[in-house]
Amino acid sequence: MMITKTSLPRRTFLRGVGTTVALPLLDAMVPAFTALAKTPAAPIRRFGVVYVPNGMIMESWTPPGDGKLKLSSILQPLAPFQDRMLVFSGLDGLQGRGGTHTTASTRFLTGVIGRATSDGIEAGTSIDQIAAKQFGQYTQLASLELSLDRLDLVGTCDNTTCAFINTLSWTSPTTQVPGEDNPRVVFERLFGDSGTTDPVERLTRLRRDRSILDSLTEALADLEQELGSGDRSRLDEYLTAVRDVERRIQKAEQQSSMELPSLTQPGGIPDSYDDYAALMIDLQVLAFQLDLTRVGTFMMGREYSSRTYPQIGITEAHHPLSHHQDDPSKIAQLAKLNTYHVSLFASYLEKLRSTADGDGSLLDHTLMMYGAGMADSNTHDSMNLPMMLIGSQEHFNFKGGRHLQYDHEPAASLLVTVLDKLGVPVEKIANSRGRLRLDASLDTLPLV
Repeated sequence: MMITKTSLPRRTFLRGVGTTVALPLLDAMVPAFTALAKTPAAPIRRFGVVYVPNGMIMESWTPPGDGKLKLSSILQPLAPFQDRMLVFSGLDGLQGRGGTHTTASTRFLTGVIGRATSDGIEAGTSIDQIAAKQFGQYTQLASLELSLDRLDLVGTCDNTTCAFINTLSWTSPTTQVPGEDNPRVVFERLFGDSGTTDPVERLTRLRRDRSILDSLTEALADLEQELGSGDRSRLDEYLTAVRDVERRIQKAEQQSSMELPSLTQPGGIPDSYDDYAALMIDLQVLAFQLDLTRVGTFMMGREYSSRTYPQIGITEAHHPLSHHQDDPSKIAQLAKLNTYHVSLFASYLEKLRSTADGDGSLLDHTLMMYGAGMADSNTHDSMNLPMMLIGSQEHFNFKGGRHLQYDHEPAASLLVTVLDKLGVPVEKIANSRGRLRLDASLDTLPLV
């Protein structure tokens, strides 16, 4: 057998008629001698954020005791990932009791309340965008911001502009990063074609009914001749996943095409919240798998969301329900909704765990952050915020399976800690008091 030092470059694309599709990490992308030595490609660190609105039922969220993690009722769906979890208590956001919805989402990744100025709005640079500035040197997209609610609310919220609740991400104290709620637009941002939501153009695209992958047949045939059996199998699995995502988007568009134009349900958004969430999760996983981006945020809903959840027996709108006035029935329903959101997060983690990446899985190489911007929704409490991290000890230098309790530590200290674990250290964010002591060692990781 002839051995060469050549290999496919890590950033390899298939190009068809007007279409470009990136490839996942394959053995053929590892130099020949390295592959023979069974040395895996260097892992990539990623950062994912999942945000839930309108607070939490804290007595059902908070694990009992300190130290070894015992899952509360809301956290039960995360049992398969318990050994990777750090759940925090005693982290306080600025403002204390009687906060607002607008400050909750703004503060989550910035540590800053935010304020309206004569020139617009102002908050702080969010940690996802600080990481994206570093990681974006290596990827097609610096970051990917997704939402399951339209992020275009205008007018006045909490006696200030509603613009604050439309995103978690800020590239600077005065610049928000718009999120995307339309899976079709996200898909085409990742894989090509126009990202328009214009109803006429969408209908034309439906009638054309041509898969992005169908235009790559010749390129695929040529590439597969160069790959080993393991890579061919891995490529087939990936392309099947891409085609399935595209099929589900097309189905959603077909379901909505008879009612064009639509202001509240643009084409590509499934009617079912379960299907919608699953589709957006799959798009985020594909983006990570292809190394199109290493930073992603996902809002399961925005503050003030009045979505109902009849699929789990909740017909009262989320925001009014969150002001439960200590009604036991409403508290039980809201705890059920909180648990449902956690179950969707668990499905996201399972997708990451089942997707190979270098010497492990995407979950091994991704630091995930989950939580809400307020605790007790009935009082808009920002004391003792519900927050957790999911990550591997090997790649992020902390031991999971623990509940860590602090004595009114600024939540911004967790933001500093997250950046440190990602290898993008900063000295201070908002009112932070340094890094949280997650382990005896506070060594930072080298930059990728």
